[in-house]
Amino acid sequence: MIITKNIGAADAGIRALLAGLLLFWSATLQDRPLIALGLGFLALLLLGTALFRICPLYTFFRLNTGRRSGAQPHLS
Repeated sequence: MIITKNIGAADAGIRALLAGLLLFWSATLQDRPLIALGLGFLALLLLGTALFRICPLYTFFRLNTGRRSGAQPHLS
């Protein structure tokens, strides 16, 4: 079974930025460890999907924000 990348560059960048913000926020929540743990887990999930450019939910819903196979880049 071949897994196809289904996350584009812009989508991966947004996910990585959100992951960084969530990791920072979870590090500041000293008095609420369960919320910090949940935010940290969500941040790592977003970071993983951004790095590997594969989102299981996108596969399930047949979404693809990446470049289509055979598509040529648009140069103006």
